[in-house]
Amino acid sequence: MYSLIHYGRRLLDLQKCRSLRISSVNLFQNDSAFSNSFFSTSSGDGKGQNFTVSYLVESLGLASKLAESISKKVTFENKANPDTVLSLLRSHGFTDSQISDIVTDYPQLLIEDAEKSLAPKLQSLQSRGASISELTKILSKVPKILELKEDKTISVYYDFVKEVIEADKSFEHRKLSPLLPQGSVQENKIRNVSVLREVGVSQRLLFSLLMSDDQIVCGKERFEESLKKVVEMGFDPTTSKFVEALKVFYKLSDETIQEKLCVLEKRLGFASGDVWEIFKKSPIFLALSEKKIANSVEAFVGLGFSRDEITRILKNFPWCVNLSAETVKKKTEFLVKKMNWPLKAVALSPQVLGYSMEKRIVPRCNVIKALMSKGSKLPSMEYVLKSTNEVFLNRFVRKLDDKELVAVLLAIFTRDHAS
Repeated sequence: MYSLIHYGRRLLDLQKCRSLRISSVNLFQNDSAFSNSFFSTSSGDGKGQNFTVSYLVESLGLASKLAESISKKVTFENKANPDTVLSLLRSHGFTDSQISDIVTDYPQLLIEDAEKSLAPKLQSLQSRGASISELTKILSKVPKILELKEDKTISVYYDFVKEVIEADKSFEHRKLSPLLPQGSVQENKIRNVSVLREVGVSQRLLFSLLMSDDQIVCGKERFEESLKKVVEMGFDPTTSKFVEALKVFYKLSDETIQEKLCVLEKRLGFASGDVWEIFKKSPIFLALSEKKIANSVEAFVGLGFSRDEITRILKNFPWCVNLSAETVKKKTEFLVKKMNWPLKAVALSPQVLGYSMEKRIVPRCNVIKALMSKGSKLPSMEYVLKSTNEVFLNRFVRKLDDKELVAVLLAIFTRDHAS
């Protein structure tokens, strides 16, 4: 493991000097086969969700949209328990801003037993010498520590998070607490997360992995082999794609990957280099079933896209594989047949297929059609669809001298759906 740390550091230094190019053909030749997070759902009804939203907005000042999102994970129909939880946190020095962060990340805290569950955990951490500022800072960053059941595990995770937060760039690999049994899941997690930190994975991603039951941080040999592959491919460790790629390599064996490459190359006509280029942009691509990818390709073929255009689409917008054939057809035909943009324009800017018909494509296109009825020419599809709403309105509506026309165009733009 220590050699892997130093290996990763050397590779990261190399990447700063030049682009790291790895041959996809030889990537797996010398490697052997390689071996869910806390999340709860709301069981409340509409009444409970409405009360929860109102409570979060009024008690914590959360935005309505954020409160609605939280209410989908946890609900309550009276304020007795959440009031007790908030009162407990405030009595331990947590500010309203910190409490908002905690509730956003771990809303289930509001329905826990403040006296029997939360208070003993907070008291235990303080008894170990944690200051108020330290306690509030660490638990605000990783509130799910309070979900853990065993005091020993809570203490070890707390200490680890504290060390990561306070450590400078000259990080030294921490010695694992003797409180954790050798080879235990907790020990593996801290060791593996330590290595990920050393190769540059961000705090946000580290702490999420630490508090999860994800297999990639619970194992040992498979973790090392998978991490080596991700580092070799040059993934940026500060991005979520690094962790996504790690999960894919951990899940799929060399044999499985080679089988997938065979199918993609022989049946669907992809070059090996194209597959890895798509993988670099969207690691989950390699984990998708061959049938799902084939269905997506067939949908594009049916719409008239060439093989080269389909490859371009997947390289630039791999997520399109998750779109249904019906969605792709509906959006493509609207853009090509209703708006008269060339099919090639969609291939060059496939991200537009991910935009909402009702919220972006139809309202904007209706504005453009209204302008064209007044003599304007059809602008490029990218120019119309890829900008923000503010830029679009400034570019095509607000700059017009005809105030009456501006009012008409704004009315068209704000309609719920195309006429």
